Amino acid sequence: MRDDRRPDRGEGPPPHAGHDDRDADGSGGSDAGDDADSAPPTPDEVAARAADHLHDRSLSPEEYERLKHSVAELSPIFRHERSYFVLGSYGDPEIRRLQLVKDRLNRRRDAYAFLMVDVRREWTNTYLKFRILADYADAIVGVAEHDRGGFLVEQGMFVGSEEYFDKTHVCKREYDGLDAGEIDTDADPADPYSGMQTPIFDLLDDAGRLHRWTTTEELEDCVAGID
Repeated sequence: MRDDRRPDRGEGPPPHAGHDDRDADGSGGSDAGDDADSAPPTPDEVAARAADHLHDRSLSPEEYERLKHSVAELSPIFRHERSYFVLGSYGDPEIRRLQLVKDRLNRRRDAYAFLMVDVRREWTNTYLKFRILADYADAIVGVAEHDRGGFLVEQGMFVGSEEYFDKTHVCKREYDGLDAGEIDTDADPADPYSGMQTPIFDLLDDAGRLHRWTTTEELEDCVAGID
């Protein structure tokens, strides 16, 4: 997974995204598996999850302080009715399509969609950052275009956890019928995906959560089909 580059545009949802129809009292977030009225987790609760993900290794005082300060960045997840953790390649032009997916999801009523790079402060452990964000997001949305980059690691985690798998959707790019000039990445159109990815796609397809696209317009249609 990659968290070392900032996207060229779209630092997060626009200020109005998902806010227009929010209740006057600001309620309507969601915790992992809890109802929409749940309060955001406390630093101790997040630290307990972190310890689980680190196989019960205790956080150092410095790590705990950093984690405590980072919890505030989770608050938008709980201020909205539904949250979407958008994952994929941070190369260019792939990042533009991730931003497109995020933008379309943020146009929904009371929704909050975000990339991992949108959450920056105090997170020094990228693995732990991914796990915490995936824990609390209502849905995980992956955009797959090829077998290159750190997104491969994240795809493996989709099926490594039943909790993650049950809320994951993947938009998989297909290359049939595309001319070479229409492919703007390093993907091999004859063999774009690895043998490790194919079983993951099959599992998601059986679950009805694999969405196929070729053009940008079809990617938007894929997003429209995600709950």
